[in-house]
Order: sequence, then structure tokens, then C-alpha cells
Amino acid sequence: MNAVDFFCGGGGMTKGLIDAGINVVFGLDYNPACQNTYQNNNGIPYLNRDITQVTGVQLLEEYPILNDTDELLLVGCAPCQPFSSQRHSTEEHEAVNLLDEFGRLVEEILPAHVLVENVPGIEKRGEAVFNRFLTTLQQNHYAYVYDVLNAKDFGVPQNRKRLILIASRVIIPELPEATHGGDLLPYVTVHDAIHDYPQLEAGEEHEEVANHRAANLSPLNTQRIEATPHDGGSRTDWPDRLRLACHINGHVGHTDVYGRMAWNQVSPTLTSKCFSISNGRFGHPEQNRAISLREAATLQSFPDDYVFEGTLQEIGKQIGNAVPVLLAQRVGEQILAQHEAYLEQHAE
Repeated sequence: MNAVDFFCGGGGMTKGLIDAGINVVFGLDYNPACQNTYQNNNGIPYLNRDITQVTGVQLLEEYPILNDTDELLLVGCAPCQPFSSQRHSTEEHEAVNLLDEFGRLVEEILPAHVLVENVPGIEKRGEAVFNRFLTTLQQNHYAYVYDVLNAKDFGVPQNRKRLILIASRVIIPELPEATHGGDLLPYVTVHDAIHDYPQLEAGEEHEEVANHRAANLSPLNTQRIEATPHDGGSRTDWPDRLRLACHINGHVGHTDVYGRMAWNQVSPTLTSKCFSISNGRFGHPEQNRAISLREAATLQSFPDDYVFEGTLQEIGKQIGNAVPVLLAQRVGEQILAQHEAYLEQHAE
């Protein structure tokens, strides 16, 4: 099976699909900062293009392999910011219609299978655009299934809920079943994932472990992380002199900011600012710093030899915005297994 990964970013979805045994032909995104990371790790082209200016005819002419639509999966992980519960602006986000553009390409190319990943809030906060996409699928005779899956249930050491939609013209698609939690395999914890990385100081980068780099801290924030108890402590344990002015006089705010991760739990949901202690519970469980970029990548289930390129901020975005590799792999395996079963059935 061949696939195209739209809105591919740094390549979490692509890496997972490759690991599932799917041939990803290229990734497409409109962010040159991701190109080196994507191409150097996956060995396939990164098309730095605006999807609104791309047509199905162009892609089919440029990549003839895509004309075998019975063996084609189109993947669309449109930017989730317009539909995120973390977004509070009432103004329409500039990326709100990108799922429409992906739907247009599905309609122009008509692949056998379609895969969409987004935040759970898309069904409500993005109800109009999501329903338009479902209508496009229905009008083109796709069966589909979608639900909110948690990455921790598939071996990712992170609490990360995502909406996964699989659509198909040839099978009745099913979502993958959980592999971890409850009576299944135990969840993979922060300790399981990152305990053996070399120790770092804030602002330091390890010479041998790729991307094992921790953001610098101001003197005041150094005092704050030092005052935060190890293994899951929070800013509620600080003395008054270290508290933020906005958290005085009874205002609670986001309780996770400046907190430390807990060793024996999965990590909280990583964001594009996952290298900053002031943007979430991104403090190392013991060391007086935020988690490093490498540790963040591992919590997204990227392997150690997946090397990110760019500035601290650019790499943070590539990691925080990625689809967890293991979740992508499990979904890819599900699609491929059903596809191959269909081919075997119709070969008889």
C-alpha cells in the first residue's frame, strides 16, 4: 500500500506508517523548517507547498504511482489549533478550512482509504467543517468510522487523546484495539521512557545524544524548579516569594504550569512548548530543568535515531505537534491488515 501524508510536519505519522509496512511516497506541508527533519529521517521527499494551491491532477501527474488508487491511502492531519480546547479566541483561525482542502483532494484523487487525525474538539468546535468532510466522504461512497483514542492505550508514554477517522471505499473500516491499560500490557511510564538519559543542566546540550538539549532558565525560574518537589510536584508547594503575581489572591490558573512530571505515570499531553516549564507540567521529575527535546521526542515515541533539525523553538513545534509514532503505527497496521484481508478474499 502507498500513502501520502498531508500536513506531515516533522514526520510522526509518516514514521509510524513506514514502521507499519506502508510505503509513504511523500509528505506535504507548508513549513520549510520541517523539511530537513522529515527528509533526512524518512528518506522520502518533503513537498513544501501550500495545500490550497495543490490539485489532485498535479499530484497524479508528478507521482504516477498514485494513479493506482486501489492501493492508495491519503492521510490528512490538518493543523488542530482552530479546534483545540486550549484556544480561547473568538476570531476564526486562518487554518480552519484546511480540512476542506484535504477533502477536496480526497474527492479529486479518490484513494481506497483515508486517514484523519485531529483533536477531539473538532467534532464540536469545528462541527461545520467536520460535517462537510463527512458529507464529502458520504457523497463519494466511503464507509467511515471515528472515535477519540488515547495514545497511552497503544504504548505511547503520554496521555494524549486524539480523534482518529478511517474511511474506505473497499472495506468497512475498524479502529485498532488498545494494547495497554487494564488487563492488557501496563502503561509505559515516564520512568520507562526517559530515566536512563544522561543528566543535564538547564541550558546544556549533550555532546553524544542527539537533541538531548534542555532550555535555559532564568535565575528566578531556577529557584522555582528547585522549590518544586521531585516526582510530580507543583507550584502550589512554592514559598510566597516565588509565586507569580497572577496566582496570588486566590487565582488558581493552570495548575500544571511549572510542575514536574511523575516518574510512574504517563506524561501529560505534550505541546509545541513542551521544552518550557512555564507552559505546562514539563519539568523533569528530578533534575532542575524542563524535559529535553530528546526526552520529549521519546515521550512521543520517536526512536533515538530520529534526529530533529532546527532551532529550539522549531524542534519543539515539530515534536509537540507530531502524531505519536506508535499510535500512527497501530492505526497503519489496522488499515493494512484489513486491506490485505480484502485482497485475499477477492483473489479467491
